[in-house]
Amino acid sequence: MKYYIIAGEASGDLHASNLVKCLKNQDTGAEFRGWGGDLMHKQGVTLVKHYRDLAFMGFAEVIQHLPTILKNIGFCKKDILAYKPDVLILVDYPGFNLRIAKFAKKAGIRVVFYISPQVWAWKSSRVHLIKRAVDKMLVIFPFETSFYAKYDYKVEFVGHPLLDVIPEKPQSGGESFRKRYNLPDKPVIALLPGSRKQEISNVLPVMVQVAGMFQSYQFVIGAAPSSRKEWYRAFPDNSNISIVSNDTYGLLSSASAALVTSGTATLEAALWGVPEMVCYRSAGLTGNISYFLAKQLIGRKLKFIAIVNIIMEREVVKEFIQHKLTCENLTAELKKILEDKEYRNGMLQDMQQVRERLGGPGASQKAAQLITEMLKK
Repeated sequence: MKYYIIAGEASGDLHASNLVKCLKNQDTGAEFRGWGGDLMHKQGVTLVKHYRDLAFMGFAEVIQHLPTILKNIGFCKKDILAYKPDVLILVDYPGFNLRIAKFAKKAGIRVVFYISPQVWAWKSSRVHLIKRAVDKMLVIFPFETSFYAKYDYKVEFVGHPLLDVIPEKPQSGGESFRKRYNLPDKPVIALLPGSRKQEISNVLPVMVQVAGMFQSYQFVIGAAPSSRKEWYRAFPDNSNISIVSNDTYGLLSSASAALVTSGTATLEAALWGVPEMVCYRSAGLTGNISYFLAKQLIGRKLKFIAIVNIIMEREVVKEFIQHKLTCENLTAELKKILEDKEYRNGMLQDMQQVRERLGGPGASQKAAQLITEMLKK
């Protein structure tokens, strides 16, 4: 079978690569082409475009780059028709992928959506498009099943794919991690400022200020595989900050705490059992417009932006968003995480409950099996 896969972000690249690995086990004659990243490429996917060229954040930023986005959509449609896949697999990235789903359905191509758009947070009207254009929706959060049921649309809950790659009882790798990167013998604090240039430039400078307040700790920036190292150069060379590229899990396995930009990394930190705080800010005029619009659309439905808090339906980790993202606020929260044992242990217990709510491992395998069964029919 011929598979065309589209993942537009680093997390999508990770989950798509694991799905490809399982699909190859199910279908020994499988061929893959798609949009994604280095992990997909390592699994044998012929990459058409890398996700680093697709990352545009926020409403205003999307409008600003609309000509490029429309050009990419047009090119993608032509490439799909030329490849003639047996199935199109879309991984999250809804703004782009839902347009492609609609096109592919009209072209007679079977469409699978793996990792649902967050229609439960905003733009629930998209459910009607999903019902028309998507043959099979594979969801990774248990509450999504009941959400879609309200619209008389059956979806398949496969579990969260991160449970396949993060051990149930993570072991501390602090000493080996420090030796591997020649770091000083200090407790490690992880800084995960995101994978997009805009995210990094908006959040990292504040994180760096916080590091200056904790000289007895070694702060380590986890650089995403798609990012450029110069994006992270927001600190003096002689400070207590280091950069590690493409080893987020090694970093989290050794970290005493983490400062994390909102996104998949907040869930990754929780599954690794690392007490954390969530940091997010959109800067400049376009950023403020994006934040205002998002708050109007999402704020009516959700109290939180961190998926950890959404899963638990209460505040497990503190969220420092927009004007609340200050050195003073982050410093106070980090000090509490490191010094208040009762507060820290309570957060760790909540994080264990997050894992339990996500079900067991095997999401990639279940998704691959459902896809191949659909193709056989």
